Amino acid sequence: MTEPAHRDLAIWLSTPHTAMVEIARDLGFGRVVLDLEHGIFDLDPTDRLIAYARALGLRVYAKVPGPETIPIQQALDIGADGVIVPHILDAGHAAAVCSAAKYPPLGGRSFAGGRTVRYDAPPDGWFAAENTRQLCFPMVESAAALADIDAILALPTVDGVFVGPSDLALSRGRDRYRFDAADQADLKVIAEAARAAGKSWIMPAWTPGERKLSAELGAAWRVVADDTGSIYVGLVAALTSIKGNGT
Repeated sequence: MTEPAHRDLAIWLSTPHTAMVEIARDLGFGRVVLDLEHGIFDLDPTDRLIAYARALGLRVYAKVPGPETIPIQQALDIGADGVIVPHILDAGHAAAVCSAAKYPPLGGRSFAGGRTVRYDAPPDGWFAAENTRQLCFPMVESAAALADIDAILALPTVDGVFVGPSDLALSRGRDRYRFDAADQADLKVIAEAARAAGKSWIMPAWTPGERKLSAELGAAWRVVADDTGSIYVGLVAALTSIKGNGT
């Protein structure tokens, strides 16, 4: 299977939409984020979708429903390449929560067997290798997490951070995320902290301005399209075409 042409670009799914996964892979996207927090996902279709997307050559990241051990372990056990963990409060909270994403002695993750070991016993060195392969990205979406960004990124169980711009703006006392000077200043703080720590940072970049800035600031990869938004844009384009042609 050929390498995706746009391996640093991701789509965002709020539903287990297999057609969008196929289309995205055919267009060269390299990654998919499953929003298990706000989306409509039961465990069985999530299990099937992760296996399918990975079989197509996509990297799959699960934004788990909350900062809790069980959903983190479940997402990794069924094969997600990484977890995105929402509602992180500060470095102490991140340390307690992200431990669930790494096997001992690094963290406290429980071993389940199954898909990740090809339904067999783990070979020598497997646990350490999995701690490196399966990634943990706590979200920076609160003023407290932003204030503790250096300490969060210093945690050995943290591979990088995922920015939640809308909630971060609200937590910082702004009425909403506008990608204005204040929002951009927060993104620059996060990017600089990640650079200093030698770790990744990721953000949703829906607009040309967001994509330009995130590239300039060295985002490891970016989410640039989602399922419901793509449907909306497609329907608007169809209506615009009909109105323009009068047919």
